[in-house]
Amino acid sequence: MATDRQKRVVVKLGTGVLTSGVGQLDTRKMKSICKQVADAKKLGYQIILVSSGAVGLGMGKLKLKARPKHISAVQECAAVGQGILIQTWAELFAPFGITVAQILLTRDDVDVHTRHKAMRDLLDRLLADGIVPIINENDCISASELNIKFGDNDVLSALVATLSKSDMLLILSTAIGLIDMKGTGEVVAVVEKITPEIRAMACGTSSATAVGGMITKIKAGEIATSAGCDMYIADGSAKDIVKKILNGEQVGTRFCASSDSISSKKRWLAHFGKTIGKINVDAGAANALRNKGSSLLPAGVKSISGKFKKGDLVEIVDIENNYVVARGLAEESSVKIKRIISEKRTDKKCGHKDVVVHRDNLAIV
Repeated sequence: MATDRQKRVVVKLGTGVLTSGVGQLDTRKMKSICKQVADAKKLGYQIILVSSGAVGLGMGKLKLKARPKHISAVQECAAVGQGILIQTWAELFAPFGITVAQILLTRDDVDVHTRHKAMRDLLDRLLADGIVPIINENDCISASELNIKFGDNDVLSALVATLSKSDMLLILSTAIGLIDMKGTGEVVAVVEKITPEIRAMACGTSSATAVGGMITKIKAGEIATSAGCDMYIADGSAKDIVKKILNGEQVGTRFCASSDSISSKKRWLAHFGKTIGKINVDAGAANALRNKGSSLLPAGVKSISGKFKKGDLVEIVDIENNYVVARGLAEESSVKIKRIISEKRTDKKCGHKDVVVHRDNLAIV
């Protein structure tokens, strides 16, 4: 467990790990996590917690049996539950001499560049001072606007790991790992690369309080590993689970960090910032972008969605297979790209030098 340098580890704790029922915190498990974090800190690790549970605690306090469907009711649960959650963490960490800091995030806090940098600087400062940041989505605000939600805390934790340049992400929940349901029926020990076959193993969740499932954990894995961060999915209720993972023991599923992790600029393009429009491309162009490191040229563009200017962040979508291939900065406005496409289709001269998104300003997702 000892290291030559300080390593950063993000530990995401699901509602199922932190509670023993709707609205009931399992303080025994939480105490165990606190001790493991304290032990890791003594060995030089810097730990960031991403803690679910606010909405579930609010549900318990308000005597609700199922997650509300109305947005304002979810906000109410979050507002009631978040105070209980952070107070409990602070009290449980206190015997170890550890100070905690609460950080509630919306999508804008990591997407807007000035906020992104401020958040990164804050995390650096807190960790340098030995403080454990405890992060959660600000459901009181983000629940009201789908476009500023992370989706769930699995994705949030992966974005936090990417932003903070962490070495490891531990997603601890009721899932014991990625299970090969269509094959051996056993936990997949190591995932070298997330492939369509790996994605097919994912399934949703039926928990009354959770909103994610294995699908969102796979998405988190794509984000974290592309940034050079190992990710683990493991049973958060297992004894000394954090200690075992940091010791290198084989538990749960390990998703290996990409050997060709992307630069800070590419990380920003791939995972942060709001996209203004979409450029729909054919399968040939999608393949060239993903496998050949090409720029996006007019010939592969099928259509444009939305209105954007030169330099705006856009999504590049494989329209034939309906998935986002990449994100990047447009070399031309939507109006000009449409004009170029129109000229090409009417057999007018279309210069080969025209580039829609240059590979230096493009990141595969």
